[in-house]
Amino acid sequence: MVKFFLKCIVLCSVLLFGVLIGMQQANQGMIKMKGYNDPDFQGAFQIDSNETGDVEASILGNEVTSQDLQKKQEQLEQIEAFNIFSQLGKQFANIVSSGVSSLLKIVTELMDG
Repeated sequence: MVKFFLKCIVLCSVLLFGVLIGMQQANQGMIKMKGYNDPDFQGAFQIDSNETGDVEASILGNEVTSQDLQKKQEQLEQIEAFNIFSQLGKQFANIVSSGVSSLLKIVTELMDG
């Protein structure tokens, strides 16, 4: 199960990276087709460094900073602090697991007896 999730995550990452590269290639093709560099056209992702040496990144025109990532991490931690659906899912999984294991015990006892 862990291998399956790992494969899915790797596959999704590769596909996302491929989509971003494709968007960048389409942008370069539009610039070549137009014949001149239009500053309104922006790439799918851009990485720039400013005069202080900090690196700025933008994906699809939205700037990504470490503060944004920290805020998102805090939001995820708050969401995971209490999620009623997650708790209900865990309880349901426990009930189903115990039901299936007891059913298997009964079936094996009947087959042995």
